[in-house]
Amino acid sequence: MFKWAQQQLANVAGTQEPIYGASAIKSVAEEAKTTPYTELTKDDLKWHALSSTSVETQTFYFMADNGQLAFCQVIYSNVAGIRVTCQFNCKIFTLDGSSNPHLWSSTPLSNHDFSEDKTAFYADNCAVELSADGTAYTIKSMADPQAIVNLTIKRTAPGFKAGTTGTTLFGTDLSNPWGSMRHVFWPRCVAEGTIMTKNGPIDFKGKAFFSHALQGMKPHHAAAKWNFCNFQGPTHSAILMQFTTPPSYGSTMVAVGVIAKDGEIVVGGCNSDAVHLKTKGDSENDWPEPTHIRYTWSGTGKDGKPVEAAIEGGLEDRLDRIDVMAEVPGFVKKIVAGAAGTKPYIYQYSPQKTKLSLKLQVGDQEVTEEGFIFSEATFISA
Repeated sequence: MFKWAQQQLANVAGTQEPIYGASAIKSVAEEAKTTPYTELTKDDLKWHALSSTSVETQTFYFMADNGQLAFCQVIYSNVAGIRVTCQFNCKIFTLDGSSNPHLWSSTPLSNHDFSEDKTAFYADNCAVELSADGTAYTIKSMADPQAIVNLTIKRTAPGFKAGTTGTTLFGTDLSNPWGSMRHVFWPRCVAEGTIMTKNGPIDFKGKAFFSHALQGMKPHHAAAKWNFCNFQGPTHSAILMQFTTPPSYGSTMVAVGVIAKDGEIVVGGCNSDAVHLKTKGDSENDWPEPTHIRYTWSGTGKDGKPVEAAIEGGLEDRLDRIDVMAEVPGFVKKIVAGAAGTKPYIYQYSPQKTKLSLKLQVGDQEVTEEGFIFSEATFISA
């Protein structure tokens, strides 16, 4: 009873959780031992819109043929089951090393709703819709006149989730978990359309990646740090999402990764890793900012051949460092403030001077291809 009371207090007040240990988490890697991954159906793309504390996002990344980089994102947040907020974010990165600021738009949305089958999201001046055949999304937003979005992405490879559910569970009774973490991806897509800015339209015809994520608990209780890699090459895409839980769940590392090419998934599952080979101290806080990284994937392809892949190299100067607490609404700040040691920062990178390459070996065949990479390192708590 005492543990249950502590958990309820943590849910509402944002306080630190007790040390439950690794037995209170069931990683999706357990499913992946027998079923490394499952291709997505249309049902996998439905919004969950939980009635309890959660953060759910649909994020679309665009790597245009003209060299532009951007993402658009819908965030659905429920705090303690008492307040729901929705936000549309759009970011267009400055990649030329100049002092020109990135275009950052973050707009609260009003009157949100979903389609009857929960595959489309609507709000005033915003719509994100899945096509009837489940192979394309349209993203339209006039919520911010500084960033008017009219984009379409179409998947060119199957959708992916690790294991059979794509979900990691949290709780001392895992048959009745109190929290969850779920990711599903479209690893390789093509995009078209524009984002209209004050300087005119920007064309985003090119490659794209889509992620649907659900954190069915307080984000700072689920993860202490994150690594993310989105690589888009001429013939292959490589995606890696890795998080490490706080000590309350045994500092457990969970990684999901997939490599795809047009028409097929080459390899996917939970045998992936992200390593910061070199770091430097950040003068603004105590986090070890990565400067050199190595991302790896391994597994078995559909034909039974072993697959190994890696991306390794320098990250160059970061694109941005985001103080998350400076961006979230005031009522979220108040709830998170009770968690000692929580100071989330996101570091974003896309090396431009020396492009990174994917080195892929399938059986005795080797492929090396240079591509466009966008990566993040996120630190939340010690």
